[in-house]
Parts: sequence; structure tokens; C-alpha cells
Amino acid sequence: MKYATSPTPSRSNSSLLGMSSRTTSPLPAPANYRDCMSATTKSYKYLRRFVKFDQMDFEYAMWQMVYLFIAPKKVYRNFNYRKQTKSQFARDDPAFLVLLVGCLCVTSIGFAWVLSLGFAQTILFTLYVVFVDCIFCGMIVATLLWMIANRYFRDRNSDFDMEWGYAFDVHLNAFFPPLILLHFIQLFFYHPLISRDLFVSTFIGNTIWLLALGYYIYITFLGYNVVPSLKNTRTILVTLPLLCLFYVMTLIIGWNLSVSLMYYYHYRVL
Repeated sequence: MKYATSPTPSRSNSSLLGMSSRTTSPLPAPANYRDCMSATTKSYKYLRRFVKFDQMDFEYAMWQMVYLFIAPKKVYRNFNYRKQTKSQFARDDPAFLVLLVGCLCVTSIGFAWVLSLGFAQTILFTLYVVFVDCIFCGMIVATLLWMIANRYFRDRNSDFDMEWGYAFDVHLNAFFPPLILLHFIQLFFYHPLISRDLFVSTFIGNTIWLLALGYYIYITFLGYNVVPSLKNTRTILVTLPLLCLFYVMTLIIGWNLSVSLMYYYHYRVL
């Protein structure tokens, strides 16, 4: 591993010149100069970089993916660094999203093989997973949490509004470990073990779901907890005991969540 610790993104020359011009200007800087870039401008710059692969830092994005599994706190340290240097928490480089979509496409092929889908069904299944399960549902979750965070978690003494783009980034971060657990690791055990009508099958399948959703909740909590203007973010962790209770109930009634997921995915593309 090249990065033993969190890598430090470099500042561009233009940003350094911009800082220099502010410090040497005879006029005082506006009170909100750090947040003066509109959301529309940020979104345009972000989307424009989708067609410029040579400007994407894929090595750094891969480092983030690895550390989301083993040390997710280190990933969010760089979000704080970005806020200090670029006046925004949200990513300005779509490399992470591009790699995530690539992982979804690859794992969807494996899923299609397990479900015995045809070529056209595999394409439809991949489109569903990428644009509905990940992006569309992620936008809904990010919007709800963004509204809750700014309305209920924000410090009343702060006038800082958390960016929607950052809420979506938190979703993407939290989505990656469940993706690997449910769409990759689970596939190796599904036919030999998980799909059988045994208690141990339900136990293994539902335990994978417990780990996946636990990862999502914990990484989501870390994402909101790192924002200085947000308070009482530990409320997010209240969902963990509820998740454990739900897990125990599924074992008691014998509900195999993994088998249900496979049935849902299979009939959605028929």
C-alpha cells in the first residue's frame, strides 16, 4: 500500500494565486467569500470532469475505497482538509463515483450469472442497479439526511448549511462496503450454502446483511459527525440497536433476506 496514512491532495496553482490575491488586496474580503461559489457552479465543474479522465485521481479514490473498509475515519479527515483548502466538503473529483459505477457493473455481471439471466436481462439489471439502486435511491436518502441535518443537527449558533453534494458523497462512501459484501462476497456462498432451506443458511445470509447495513449506518454517522457545525449526530447510531433487533427477529421467523433479495432482483428484470 502506497499510502500508510491519509494522502494529502495538492493545491492547484490557481487556488494559491487566488489566496494570494485575497491577502494582498487593499479591500477587505467579503464575510462569505469562502462559500461564494454557487451550488450550480460547483455542480457544473464536477460534471464537466466526467469526460476528463486524465484529470481524475483514481489512485486516491482507490485508497478511499480500501480505507472505507479498514479505517473509515481516515477517509473523512481528507474531507475536512478539502473544506479548509477548497471551501467545500463535497468531492470536486468524480473519480470515486466512476470507480463505484465500474464496481457495480462488474458485480452485476456476477449477480446475473447467479440468477441465470440472459444478455438483455443482464443489461437491464445493471442499469437498475446503477441508476435506481445506487444513484436515484441515494439521492433520496441524501436529500432526507441533508434536510434533517440542516434542520435538527445544525448548531443554532452557526450559519453554515451543509452542502447537498456532501450528503450524497456520504451516501456513496457508505454504499461501497455493502456493495462488496452483498454483490460480491455473498455470491460465492449463495448456491452452495445460503440458498438452502437450513437455519445455518439463514444465519449466514442475514449476518452478511447485518454487516452490510451496519457498515452503511456507521460510515453515514462518521460523515455527519465530522462536520463541526452539526451536533447530536450520534442520534444516527440509534438505528444500530434497531437493526440488531430486526436481525434477531428474522432469525426467529426464518426469513432469509438474501434469498428474498435474489427473488426481487430476478423478477424485477423479467
